[in-house]
Amino acid sequence: MFGYYFDLALRSLRRNKALTALMVLAIALGIGASMTTLTVLHVLSGDPLPGRSSTLYAPQLDPRDMGDYQPQGEPPDRVTWIDGMNLLQAKRADRQALMTGGSVAIQPAQSALDPFYETARYTTADFFPMFGVPFQYGHAWGTPEDATSAAVAVISGKLNDKLFGGRDSSGRMLRVGGHALRIIGVLGDWRPNPQFYDLNLKSYGEDEGVYLPLSTSQDLHLAHLGGADCWGNGGDGATPAHTAPCVWLQFWVQLDTPPQAAAYRQFLIHYSQEQKSLGRFPRPPNVRLRNLMQWLDYKQVVPGDVRLQNWLALGFLLVCLVNTVGLMLAKFLRRSAELGVRRALGASRRALFMQLLVESGVIGLAGGLGGLLLAYLGLWLVRRQPADYAPLAHLDGAMLVMTLVMAVAASLLAGALPAWRACQVIPGLQLKSH
Repeated sequence: MFGYYFDLALRSLRRNKALTALMVLAIALGIGASMTTLTVLHVLSGDPLPGRSSTLYAPQLDPRDMGDYQPQGEPPDRVTWIDGMNLLQAKRADRQALMTGGSVAIQPAQSALDPFYETARYTTADFFPMFGVPFQYGHAWGTPEDATSAAVAVISGKLNDKLFGGRDSSGRMLRVGGHALRIIGVLGDWRPNPQFYDLNLKSYGEDEGVYLPLSTSQDLHLAHLGGADCWGNGGDGATPAHTAPCVWLQFWVQLDTPPQAAAYRQFLIHYSQEQKSLGRFPRPPNVRLRNLMQWLDYKQVVPGDVRLQNWLALGFLLVCLVNTVGLMLAKFLRRSAELGVRRALGASRRALFMQLLVESGVIGLAGGLGGLLLAYLGLWLVRRQPADYAPLAHLDGAMLVMTLVMAVAASLLAGALPAWRACQVIPGLQLKSH
């Protein structure tokens, strides 16, 4: 029966090509605009570490002085050196990583390459297993390397391609800021977006090129990126001293179960109380423990203009659907005589309704294909924008299917009322008038 209705739909649409083209165009424009913005929103608000995000948490403490104090205000989103080391050494989590961003000068061994700067991540050993970082060659360092400030480094696959032609560089030496570091590992494809673990530097883009122990970066006095928030005599926000009242380090923990998360939160409260009794924390205990996705919401990673554009595009789609409803109503009512004859010959209202819905679905499918082309064009234009998230604007398989489903669903919704109205024709009146 569906094949019969489909054949009738094609014949009907061919009879009035101009009206058909208008309906297809209306749906294509609405779907193209909405899917462009929905795809960007989907990319920006996605889970950067599926399967792990619910067990990763960003602890927050409030060590600041009483200046601008507000009860239960949000604590800083970074930690001081003293607090970071205390929490790290307490070992109350399954895994934990203390880190910050940096920039290092690379002196290639090849004479053909000039020295250049590369972004770096100064971190502790659990960073790699906690975030599920894959390795192409070699391995990560361990706790002993953290404790001894070992001169070791892990590099990205992109940097390995640039310096060593993609070959296994494990055991080779890397000159960083005049210091020789032994490469012990090369990362595989790992590019979490957004870059959740350090949103102070950037939200989207490529991963760092060099990873080395945090303790090593401090011993070598390597440049720190991301600034610092200081109070009192903390300085101007450059790389602070370890005892300075400045928050400048990111701290992440892995807590595999909700009871562990609840226990860790209590630990943070007790730690804050202890530091207050020692005179380090002037403010009452004020802690937060957000998991990865809650952290992204708190940091408002998705730009406000993207959300606004999405709502505007959906509003435009609604306008297109309203216009499509009017066009379908005009088209179906013009076929009252045809529908009346079919009713007189025994066709039920349900059969007529299904026939017209199939016709609406065909219009939606055609509009969806047109909208898909417009979405590809829209995303191409997005990728030409200077925003850091622009290169990520690609239509994946899930969004492609969603485009077609959304178009057909929208057309069926738009066609339901006109089809119902058209099915209310009284066969006798139509036969009399004709």
